[in-house]
Amino acid sequence: MITLADAAATQAFGRALAAQVRPGDVIALSGQLGAGKTSIARGLLAALGLEAEAPSPSYAIVQPYDPPEVAFPVLHVDLYRIDDPDEAEELGLEDARGDSLLLVEWPERLPDAWWADALWLTLTIEADGSRGLTARVPAAWKDRWPLQATA
Repeated sequence: MITLADAAATQAFGRALAAQVRPGDVIALSGQLGAGKTSIARGLLAALGLEAEAPSPSYAIVQPYDPPEVAFPVLHVDLYRIDDPDEAEELGLEDARGDSLLLVEWPERLPDAWWADALWLTLTIEADGSRGLTARVPAAWKDRWPLQATA
């Protein structure tokens, strides 16, 4: 488990993760409300060139970012309000996998088959207020994981 001391450390982890991502990658961000999923995404997006703070995609469900705003196309997705896996088909996530990075919050709202190749990061809120991060690392990430400790 990686311990992230505070919000700044959580965003720093996202920035470090940005050095490893490629178009076609899927990063699943799991954890309870307030655990830091969006903070990781914000750090990663900032490191890819986004100058403004990335909004949470809670209401839009999919927040796209394209060059020159970021280095390559990114879809920041929040599946919290998805009730039926069939709804996800309409989001075009499968089509975007070829040339975009997918950052997916609340991936557990869809069947595991959607995430077979995803770097699955789970965040927990620890008793001292820090965040614990564990990873399920697919074969495509074996040469890129673990990241250097950032906190």
